[in-house]
Amino acid sequence: MDRNSIIGIIIIAGILILWTTLNKPSKEEEAAKHKRDSLKHVHQQQIIQQEKVQATQIQNTQIEVATEASVDESQLKSMYGSFAESAEGKQEFTVLENELLKIKISNKGGRIYSVELKEHKTYSQKALTLFDGDSTVFGLNFFSENRSIITNDLFFVPSGVSKNSVKMRLFAGDNRYIEYVYTLNPESYMVDFDINFVGINEVIASNINVIDLKWALYSPQQEKGAKNENMYTTLGYKYYQDEVKTLSSRSKDENREELNTKLRWISFQQQFFSSILVADNYFSNAIIEFTNIENSDKYLKYFESTIGIPFEYNAKSTVPLSFYFGPNHYTTLKKQDLGFEQIIPLGWGIFGWVNRFAVIPVFNFLDNFISNYGLIILILTILIKVVLFPLTYKSYLSTAKMRVLKPEIDEISKKFPKKEDSMKKQQATMAMYKKVGVSPMGGCIPMLIQMPILFAMFKFFPTSFELRQKAFLWADDLSSYDSILDLPFTIPAYGDHISLFTILMAVALIFSSRLNTGQMNDTNQQMPGMKFMMTYMMPVMMLVFFNNYSAGLSYYYFLSNVITLGQTVFIRRFVDDEAILKKLHESKKKTVKKSKWQERLEAAAKQKGYKPPKK
Repeated sequence: MDRNSIIGIIIIAGILILWTTLNKPSKEEEAAKHKRDSLKHVHQQQIIQQEKVQATQIQNTQIEVATEASVDESQLKSMYGSFAESAEGKQEFTVLENELLKIKISNKGGRIYSVELKEHKTYSQKALTLFDGDSTVFGLNFFSENRSIITNDLFFVPSGVSKNSVKMRLFAGDNRYIEYVYTLNPESYMVDFDINFVGINEVIASNINVIDLKWALYSPQQEKGAKNENMYTTLGYKYYQDEVKTLSSRSKDENREELNTKLRWISFQQQFFSSILVADNYFSNAIIEFTNIENSDKYLKYFESTIGIPFEYNAKSTVPLSFYFGPNHYTTLKKQDLGFEQIIPLGWGIFGWVNRFAVIPVFNFLDNFISNYGLIILILTILIKVVLFPLTYKSYLSTAKMRVLKPEIDEISKKFPKKEDSMKKQQATMAMYKKVGVSPMGGCIPMLIQMPILFAMFKFFPTSFELRQKAFLWADDLSSYDSILDLPFTIPAYGDHISLFTILMAVALIFSSRLNTGQMNDTNQQMPGMKFMMTYMMPVMMLVFFNNYSAGLSYYYFLSNVITLGQTVFIRRFVDDEAILKKLHESKKKTVKKSKWQERLEAAAKQKGYKPPKK
């Protein structure tokens, strides 16, 4: 090392010593620094301690979670056996859709969660859903490994999802599952529904050949008049290869029926829409019931069914089913070729025949050319009255004959004034009727023949899907009541509104009855109560009864009575009472031809030696 290097090192050391001496802290500063260092050390120790506590807590929590998980898994295994892994999950939805339906399927239960009919709305113009929500029940109930399994509460795994189909699988271990396959057909209200059992025979008793299917839902109010809609909301079913029946919808509390025979389908039907579960083969049995829901502005009834479906104890088996979600439109139902159209209450016997084979075809024919349903009802009424005019004319003539014979009947009454001679008076009256060729029942028989039409219309209009939400004049819905004034209170048996079509019907009935009873007045003086009943009491009763019924029905009866009134006036102008009386007197001169029955009676009497008295 040379001299210059040594001098440089000494200078640098001097500078460092001088800098250290000049920047040395005072005693106060050293005390403050010591205090700061002590506080920092304490804070660091606190942080380290907190981290240790947190680590301990996390470790304890993990131990607790692991313990709880172990307990839950044990409980689930105990409750559900092989289905334990499907007992927990998060509810998710899959939507199937075509031009007519939008169906939401939940993975919880693998069931149809809601059904929306896209072309229809409720009376309040909201989306029309047949059912919706977690209150819907649809699942299999069976015993597996000595445990009761309810698939409605378990979680399915969706697969093969598309716009029109989805598979929902409920696993019971490896390669064992129950599979629901939903397939929504294009432009159709039908949904194919297959239940596939794969390997389930390994976890189910070998002696089981029927599995219960639980199906239940709340039926919502869709229409304007809840009271009228509730009358047509009920349960229906079809026996396997046999007739269709429905439970009485008028039961106040509940209606239940146990069906211990094979069934083809079961329907939860509203006034204008239905949900129908169909077996491609058959259901083994069923228990069906409904309960009326009181004081609810949302639901009408609660439907519930327990359905037995056949189960084959094989490694793989399938139960083919299907759903119908759609309107109670007669033609639409009939196209399914499953007897669905029979759920529409068109009347029994001849009343139903009149609707099915006469009224509905004519109505549908007119519907193809006319869009105004008020005009269609008018034309339909005119056609019915034209067809029935010969009977109306015959009935009027019979009444006219009775009226012109009134003086002769009075003469007979004078001959037999005493009560004990009433039998003789009746015999003489009948003899006189027979002599002139008049039957006292002549006016009643044509009216009785017209009765099927009257009752058929009573069934047709409230259940006619075509009239639903169709407006005419002041009526906003011909399938429900019309109202020109909503009352702030409810009148018992009448309602909380005033129907103008019902008032018009009652007024027209009064005039029609007065005209008819007027021409019969002379022959019915002994029955003044009947005249009052027919002329006034009947219209008043119908005024009250029809106030909550279909406006289309009241409109039809109004038109019918007006046309009947016009027909009666028209017939009167061309029927001469004097000419009728003259013709009856000419009939007296003719020999009354004996009936074959009378001839046989007389022949039998002669064989026994009986000789009739000479006249």
